[in-house]
Amino acid sequence: MSNKHINHLERIKDAIDKAQLSEEEKSSAWKHIEEWYEEDRAFGMLYEKLSEISPKIEALLNELGLI
Repeated sequence: MSNKHINHLERIKDAIDKAQLSEEEKSSAWKHIEEWYEEDRAFGMLYEKLSEISPKIEALLNELGLI
């Protein structure tokens, strides 16, 4: 994970910690963020592999609004 992403996650974590939420709500929020991060990372890996197959994939994903 890049330093940029680590910094963003740390800022989000700090904001959640400072928010006026119950511990359960904070835990749930952080869990969702971690899930979204993993999904985004998985999509990036999928995009990378598909791009290796054909450069036309990037245009198709762009047209679909996925990138």
